[in-house]
Amino acid sequence: MLVSSLVLSSLGACYVNPMKFFQSLGGSGCGTSGPASCQNADTPPAASSCCFESPGGLIMQTQVWDTDVAGSPEDSWTIHGLWPDNCDGTYIEDCDPSRDYKNIAELLESQGASSTLEFMQQYWLNNHGTNEKFWEHEWATHGTCYSTLDVDCLPSDSPTGAEAVAFFETVVKVFKTLPTYDWLAQAGITPSYSQTYSLSSLLSALEAASGGYTPALTCSRSHKLSSISWYFNLKGSVIDGEFVPINAPTQSSCPSSGIQYVPKEG
Repeated sequence: MLVSSLVLSSLGACYVNPMKFFQSLGGSGCGTSGPASCQNADTPPAASSCCFESPGGLIMQTQVWDTDVAGSPEDSWTIHGLWPDNCDGTYIEDCDPSRDYKNIAELLESQGASSTLEFMQQYWLNNHGTNEKFWEHEWATHGTCYSTLDVDCLPSDSPTGAEAVAFFETVVKVFKTLPTYDWLAQAGITPSYSQTYSLSSLLSALEAASGGYTPALTCSRSHKLSSISWYFNLKGSVIDGEFVPINAPTQSSCPSSGIQYVPKEG
């Protein structure tokens, strides 16, 4: 499964079923009983990298609070990406230009992921250009760097681009377990032109709602909330593995007080 029922329970979310697409292909065959990524990172398990995410085992799910994007939901943060950083915080990008797929929307529809596409059209928006260009960039720049999504790791009868379909379905499903807006609202923290918040109050609210995990918040130079990053390690494959939440290894960039969480205007 993409995120185990135990982990999702700790995050206050419901169980997520495995993606139907790869169910029909037999899944990754990895299971989730092995070590999590970034554990024994210097000496990975004997199993191939198809079942142990390496070197990018520090997985960051980043959301943004864009206030001037037309159509952006007023009551939700939106997706930036799901990035496989190395376990030391460094990262690699653009790992396989031969798989820089174009027309992501058509790819998703043709492989039975129309519901994922519909969600992306609402919650994965580009603030400078088309959504399609944003999706293409996220796949080419970050998605191609997942070792467990290498084409050699897929079932032999997988259609071209199946690993990208798995990537986008996984990003969406992980995002759905992290309702940042709702978790802040539960603590009385909502967008306002006049109210400001302390970093400690924001992090405390998010830690309480997520089961004790600390994200990293980013603010603009004018002290406005702009993005949040949640961190995971992974057991098994991105296709059907278990995302294990961890505390952010980096500090938030926001000031200790006077943080603005302004309403969306798009």
